Amino acid sequence: MNEFLKFPDRFVWGVSTASAQIEGAAAEDGKERSVWDVFSERPKATLDGSTPAVTCDHYHRYGADLKLMHDMGLHNYRFSIAWPRIIRNGAANERGLAFYDRLVDGMLEQGIEPYATLFHWDLPQSLQNAGGFANRETVRRFVEYADIVSRRLGDRIAKWMTFNEPWVYSFVGHLYGEHAPGLKDLATALQVAHHILLAHGSVVPILRSNGNERTEVGIVNNLEWIEPASPSEEDRAAASRHDGAFNRWFLDPVFRGSYPADMLEWYGQAVPSMEEGDLQTISAPIDFLGVNYYTRRIIAHDDNGDFLKVRRVRYPFVPHAEYEEWEINPEGLYRTLMRVHRDYGAPTLYVTESGTPLPDSPGADGEVHDPRRVQYLRDHFAAVWQAIKEGADLRGYFVWSFMDNFEWSLGFTKRFGVVYVDYENQRRIVKESGRWYSDVIRNNGF
Repeated sequence: MNEFLKFPDRFVWGVSTASAQIEGAAAEDGKERSVWDVFSERPKATLDGSTPAVTCDHYHRYGADLKLMHDMGLHNYRFSIAWPRIIRNGAANERGLAFYDRLVDGMLEQGIEPYATLFHWDLPQSLQNAGGFANRETVRRFVEYADIVSRRLGDRIAKWMTFNEPWVYSFVGHLYGEHAPGLKDLATALQVAHHILLAHGSVVPILRSNGNERTEVGIVNNLEWIEPASPSEEDRAAASRHDGAFNRWFLDPVFRGSYPADMLEWYGQAVPSMEEGDLQTISAPIDFLGVNYYTRRIIAHDDNGDFLKVRRVRYPFVPHAEYEEWEINPEGLYRTLMRVHRDYGAPTLYVTESGTPLPDSPGADGEVHDPRRVQYLRDHFAAVWQAIKEGADLRGYFVWSFMDNFEWSLGFTKRFGVVYVDYENQRRIVKESGRWYSDVIRNNGF
């Protein structure tokens, strides 16, 4: 029997993007170069050799893109602000601020609520040249940037997210070297992670003081549901280490004011340097937690594995995304949401990203048919519905992504959007999944 899953009144249905992935205009109106502008120009840094120089040209086409959102029934939009557009040579760049004035005003004119992320990985290269987030001075510079942005936009933006996926920026960018700035050192990655969390906590009161009576502040973590490959003590310990590095290292300081003891012991001399009061600052109370969810991980012990002595087990009988590293496991989203609700007493939750890549292209009828994405969304929305039914205070779901875009080291080889982008002529086509999503929003359920 088919059941209609009705969501709570005022449930927030939205889409997400990030500045470096869609804006283009990499050198216009006083924008500084970002670490991604520089990193993507290295040979083989991206899978197809592409850069974020143009991508979706949203900087020039934002008006039409916002109109398309409105026409699709989208009334909530999570976007990010490009730090290199806001600060130039250490001072506020009026032309960069003016762009976000226009963008936010355009959202409001279309009846779209802005959800702003302050940092989605595009650090100014000038700050990276001085050590980036491995340098404690960058925390101070982030505070200055956040103050400037929120003074300018805080009268119109009520929902602020400080950082997107600190694990990715710190570990993938500074340990695995697969993202900007392309470094490979554990101690550096851990120091970057600490300073990001410190910067987060430092700006929470600033965003509130520069806002209005509706202002809420949170952080966005990418979380995975992690299970041991077997009941063996070794595999259970390995799964716990992976959970410690991936999930607990970024949840515990924010909600408990401490790093997990088992991971401090494991990291040993690589543990980041910190000053008295840092953890108190990091654990400043937040209004909501954003959860980005893409996959479950099956973890086994491996003496020859990475810094955690683990390896990921891939089950061939479980469905996987086109990005083969990821299982498609909606139950993992349900379990992750219930975990942060129960174990951390997390305040309001939002799913701030979740989606799947597919090899989309227009068919003979000119439409883009992506029934696998429709099924993906259907199953993950159902997981969210179940978590709400069991008591999680989950207020919204932002699909990744509004439109196909520059997917970091994967370049333009993966398409996550519910809107298709023809990169040759910048034509947009609402996919079958986008039309289905519009129906979900209109009916507040499916």
